[in-house]
Formats: sequence, C-alpha cells, structure tokens
Amino acid sequence: MFTLKAPAKINWFLSVLGKRGDGYHDILSPMQCVTLYDSLTFEYSDEIEVITDAEIPPGENLVYRAAALLKQRASAMKGARINLKKEIPMAAGLGGGSSDAACTLIGLNRLWKLGLDGKDIVSLAGMLGSDIPFFFNGPFALIEGRGERVTPLKINTSYVILLVKPPVSVSTAWAYANINSELTKGDNNIKLFCQAFDRRDFSSLAFMMKNDLEGPVLRRFPIIGELKDKLLKEGALISAMSGSGPTVFGIFETRQEAEDAANAMAPDWCRVVKTIV
Repeated sequence: MFTLKAPAKINWFLSVLGKRGDGYHDILSPMQCVTLYDSLTFEYSDEIEVITDAEIPPGENLVYRAAALLKQRASAMKGARINLKKEIPMAAGLGGGSSDAACTLIGLNRLWKLGLDGKDIVSLAGMLGSDIPFFFNGPFALIEGRGERVTPLKINTSYVILLVKPPVSVSTAWAYANINSELTKGDNNIKLFCQAFDRRDFSSLAFMMKNDLEGPVLRRFPIIGELKDKLLKEGALISAMSGSGPTVFGIFETRQEAEDAANAMAPDWCRVVKTIV
C-alpha cells in the first residue's frame, strides 16, 4: 500500500486559437501546479475498486476509467483498490479529475510492476482527457493543440495564490461551445511571459493574462467577475479565472495578505496556496 498526491493546476492565460476538425479547440496556455492536492492510496485487490466520498458519477470517474484503460491496454491480470480523498473541488477549472487520472496511471504502473515508460503512459493519458498529459510534464508547462502538446518550462519564481470558488459549476464543454466567434490570434509571446513572470513584472503579466473562456462564463455567472474585482480590492496584484472556471485566483505579495483576503471572501470556498517550481 502506498499513497500519491495529485496537485491542482491553474492556467496563467488561455488563448483559444480556433476549432479543430475533431471538434476540439486548439489552445495556447501556460499551466502550473499549485500546492492543493487530492490523495490516492493504492493497494492490491481482486478487481478495480475506487473508494471516495466525492459524489462522482461512475461514468465520469476518471480514476476508474484510467485504471480500466491501463488494465486493458497492459493486459494486467490484477486488480486494485484505490482510495481517493478529494481536496480539489470538482468542475472548478483546477484540473482535479485530470490530475487524479494521471496519478492513477503512475500509481498502477508501480503497483502492478508494469514497467511502462513515460511515453506509453502519456499516450494513454491523452486518450482519457486533454489536460491529463500536462501532469506528466509539470509543474510548469506550455500547453498547445487540444492539450496533447506539452512543453515543460523552467520558472524560478513562486507566487502566493488565493483560490476562490463560488458555489456554481461550469461545464468545460459548455464553455468552449459558447465561446465568441472572434477568437484570439494567439499573439502572447511565451518567452516574454516567462521573463515577466520571473521579474515579477505585474503590469506586463496583467496585460498578458487573458482567458478567452471568460466571455461566455462571466455572462452566465456574473459572480465570477464580481469575485475577480473583489480580489483586487482586497489587495491582489492580479486576478484571473482558471481554465473554464468558476475558480478565480489572485496573486498576493505575502501569505498573510492572502489569508486576510480569504477571510474577506467568505463564505465562498477559499484556499491559500503556492505555485510549485
């Protein structure tokens, strides 16, 4: 028996470049892991079992789907009991389900002693969901295509972040289906972004941190825009929406400032975290 941690992620910006022939959208997005984790405990069992207190419909449980896919593809004759403890909220734009799936593939490769290399596992990950390959190449990487093209980036600067999630859920598929027809030209220069990031150049970062999914999401859920504004009033240097939302985040100079802001954002779900470098 052993336990692995699956980190959440945030999108620093998210540019949607256009719709693909396969129905997905081409995107450009730097993503980074943060210190908020689900935990998964693995042990042998006669069949695949996923035990969790989270209300996840069986057909949408990426942990079970990842385990079943790996068992099928590797012709594994073993089972596993996976205990999933959720700390990352679901349908929040924080990648919890994708991170859990990546962690499941890593954990079962170890438990079942399959000896699969990274390419084999990442190939399976891409079959399960667009965000999953990132978690094999974190903690900071540029995501392109529909998410399958992942380029690790080196960043030396860590930030204190306050995550805030209002009591609504946003479907990623809905957000993409309702995006404006005028999509971004993808003019964000990732090299300049990384330079501004390491310099803590917040004026440049604020200019570059645009999320093309915010339009339809904010129209349907105005509270998200209100929370972004409130974060700035409470001292955040920058505020943005992560992924398809509804979680928003703010960068703070110190942990104490972030914790003070979290008290002011109550009763919404809040967590003070740091970016992982």
